[in-house]
Parts: sequence; structure tokens; C-alpha cells
Amino acid sequence: MNRNIAGQWWPATLALPLAVAGLSTMPMAAWAQGTVATGARIDTGDTTWMLLSTILVLMMTIPGLALFYCGMVRKKNVLATMMQSFALCCVITMVWFVAGYSLAFTNGNAFIGDLSRAFLSGMGETWDKPFILGAGSGNEVASTIPEAAFIMFQMSFAIITPAVITGAFADRMKFSALLVLMVLWSLLIYAPLTHWVWAPTGWLNQMGLADFAGGTVVEINSGISGLVIAVMIGRRLGYGQENMAPFNLAYAVIGAALLWVGWMGFNAGSAGAAGGRAAMAMLATQMAAAGAAASWILAEWLERGKPTVLGAISGAVAGLVGITPACGYVMPGPALLIGLVAGLVCFWAVTHLKTKLGYDDTLDVFGVHGVGGMIGMLATGVLAYGPLSGTTEHPEGTVFAGLPQLGTQAIGVLTTIVFAGVGTFILVKITDALVGLRVTSEEEREGLDEVLHGERIV
Repeated sequence: MNRNIAGQWWPATLALPLAVAGLSTMPMAAWAQGTVATGARIDTGDTTWMLLSTILVLMMTIPGLALFYCGMVRKKNVLATMMQSFALCCVITMVWFVAGYSLAFTNGNAFIGDLSRAFLSGMGETWDKPFILGAGSGNEVASTIPEAAFIMFQMSFAIITPAVITGAFADRMKFSALLVLMVLWSLLIYAPLTHWVWAPTGWLNQMGLADFAGGTVVEINSGISGLVIAVMIGRRLGYGQENMAPFNLAYAVIGAALLWVGWMGFNAGSAGAAGGRAAMAMLATQMAAAGAAASWILAEWLERGKPTVLGAISGAVAGLVGITPACGYVMPGPALLIGLVAGLVCFWAVTHLKTKLGYDDTLDVFGVHGVGGMIGMLATGVLAYGPLSGTTEHPEGTVFAGLPQLGTQAIGVLTTIVFAGVGTFILVKITDALVGLRVTSEEEREGLDEVLHGERIV
């Protein structure tokens, strides 16, 4: 026998466990009571743009990141690397459904949401109504899209962030360890940080942190977490001694191109509507990607005598990362400047800092995403153009460049570094104790495709 709980059909046997766990079984109409203005309607244009943006961001993981990463590892690990992105797309979707979304975006308190929307309970009542983030918090953010569109868009972010991290430890982690670690990480690192930055009740949001599309939540978070895991799992066998050249740079170029195009949805979609700010965010994204690719190519050309394909695509991604937090706050000229700087600094981080410190971040997650995210976050405090974020109705949301905003940005950067670093360290220890972290030396030499999945590229 089934019963209707919060607008969804669940087996009756789930009712008691849900109640014991403290999960809300009230319809969403009660959760959102009084939050939908009379006459408010979903805007089909805005909804269309958000659905398209979601598709673009999902494309960034599968196939974009999967191709980008698999093209840069050795032949014996290509399938295992692609499998990481594909499997995380499946697993994190379910994690987001069960608890991730609720922990990230319900009001809760300043540090974490609650479980009132676990299992996406309540959607049956207001699925066709405009969504209001933070309803009842006193700091509501109204939109012209349905909640399902918001959930899917944010889910695509939750999927790609742990997928990005996998590049730091490519070639050597157990598949079971990957699944355990990333489920824990998504619930205990990603969801709380998302709440701090993007939920109206989050403490960094209340402080006035400006992070348009994920400089902290996605980029610095994944970069620092990836660095911690890479250091803790140790270097690849033969690192610095054996030839570890990419298997197929053509795959990587195709992946990078899909990332570049998909990033338009990632950044411009974060406007939440089809309007002037989304258009400016898209233009800023293009300018930064082009600038960073050009500056990386030039730096490599001057230092090593030849511009490489790998350098060009790495530079473009560095620019896309750098502009991510700033794209909704800066004009095209400053966006180009952010890209130029991100390309140069990330090139230095990947080619000099990494060598000096001696860590083996396989696909340079920290050097590109971590460093690039820091550049973009701090640059927002220096280059933000107020009219892009301020409105006549809500002038308190305006982000102006200056020392106060730069200070807030710095707090956000430092907080993310500490939280992601310490939290990931603890979760790696837990994962290692539960299932072990790394494949054996013999398995690593044979290759993860055959060892973990019983398949190989001929």
C-alpha cells in the first residue's frame, strides 16, 4: 500500500523512518506558505534559458570533462578516468535528491540547511509556481522559474565539482574509494559551503560575499580538496622518471571545447533569468577564456620555445575558472584582464610551483581551479562594476569594488581553503579506514581500466 507524502508517492513503510529522521512530510504548500505573490507567474523565456543552461553544464561533465581528462592520462587508464565522471554524474544525482539539495538550500541556520526537503519532498504542491529561494527567512530571493529548474541547475554544479577533483588523483585511486569519498564530500563539504555562499541564510552570503557562479563553491573548493587528496594518496609510480605523456590530446581538445561552450551556461545561467546580466556574464566569460589562452600560449612560447596544444586548452580553462566568480560583476575590459592574469599565474603554478613543492596533482586541479578561483574571487573585489548587481528595488545587493569588498572576498577565499582542506583531510582518513584508498603497485602498473573494470582500449 502506498501513501502520498508531500506530494510524492512513497511506500508506506518509508513514512516511519522519515518521521524518525526528522524529515518533513508536510506538503510544500505549507513550507512555502505565503511566499508566492498573487499573480506571480513562471516566465517561459527565463525557464527556457535555465533549462538550456542546465543542459550545457551537464554537458561539461559528460562528455566534456570526461573527454578532457581521459585525453591527458595514459592509455591504460582512459576508460577508468571516463568512468569516474560518468559514475559521479549518476551517484551525485541521487545524493542531491536524498539530502544534498536540502542541506544546501533550505533555510536551516547560518551554517547548514535542514532536512525539510530531503527526497525533494513537497514538490507535488507547487511544481508549477515561481520558486522563491529562502522563503520565510526575511531575505527571500524571488525568481520567475519553477523550483525543478533551480534544482536541476544546481544539481549540475554539484555533479561537476567532485568530477573536477578526480583529475588530481587520476591513475591511482580505487573505484570503491572514489564513490565513498565523493558521497561524503558532497554531503559534508560541498553542501555546507554552498549553503554559506548561496543560501540567503548562509553566513558568507549575509556578509556580502560576491561569488556569481562558484569561485569558492566549485573552483577553490575542488582545487584545495584535490591538492589534499593528491598529497595524501601519494605520487604515481614512476612520477618524474617515466614518460607519462597524454594518451590522446585530440580527445582533450574536444573536451576543452565542450567545457568552453558549456561554461556559458555555467556562468550566464547563474543570472537565473534571460536578461542583460546573463548576456554580460556570457560576454565576460568569452573575453576571459580568450585572454587566458593567449597569455598562457605566450608565456609557454617565450619560456619553452613552442606553444603547445595542451597549453592552449589549459589556458582557456584557467580563464574560464578565473572569471567564474566575477562574470556577473565585471565589464568586458576587466574580464579580459582577469583572463590575462589567470593564464599567466596558472601557468606559473602548473609549471613552477608544482615542481618546486613536489606534489603530484595529475591533471593540475589545484594549479588551474584552485589558483584560478582565488584570482577571480579577489579580482571581483577590485574590479566589480556596481550597476551590474544593483537594482532600484534592492540597492543593498550592489557590489562595489573597493577595500571593504576585497576584504570580504579574502575572507571567503581563506574560509574555503581552511574548510575544504581540513574537511577533505578528515574524509580521506575515514575513506582509507573503510575501504582503502589506493590500488596496489602491481595494479597501478597494469592500469586501472583492466584492474578496476575488466576492460581496455585496443
